[in-house]
Amino acid sequence: MLRGDKIILRAVEPSDATMLMLWENDTENWKVTDTEVPFSLQGIMQLIDQQQHIRSTGQLRFMICELNSGNSIGAIDLYDADFRHGNASIGILIGEKSARNKGYASQALQLLTEYAMKILDLYTVQCSIQASNVESIQLFEKAGFTKVGVRKDWFRLNGKREDEIIYQLCLKREF
Repeated sequence: MLRGDKIILRAVEPSDATMLMLWENDTENWKVTDTEVPFSLQGIMQLIDQQQHIRSTGQLRFMICELNSGNSIGAIDLYDADFRHGNASIGILIGEKSARNKGYASQALQLLTEYAMKILDLYTVQCSIQASNVESIQLFEKAGFTKVGVRKDWFRLNGKREDEIIYQLCLKREF
């Protein structure tokens, strides 16, 4: 368990499956999660199992929980982890709409990047964001991520094309 002053990041449990299914199947979230078909409960259960073994699957998910209440409000992922080269991608979703814009995502990102550096010994983390997702752009820039590229017209959403912006954070090491 990773602990901040507002949140904790904890391992995903089978009892989280229904909540994750609701967040993943909320069509308002599909734009940022790049989903096009609903997840089944069985599919979510398989993902929960896979995402606990980052060294073999390249994926790891933590539940983001409010510290005071213990309520789950979102999830943060490391995925496409490449331990040979020391890098991974990050994705984050505050699934509970009432918990957005309260600093929880910022703290979750901080805790996860520290974990990636200190425990997993990763050198670099990156994220890909749709150009219209201003909140995520602000979140990652505030966390020190640097814009390293743009894929022009990468996404097609509702008949329109949109750029993908790629951000990277080189994790600092103390020697």
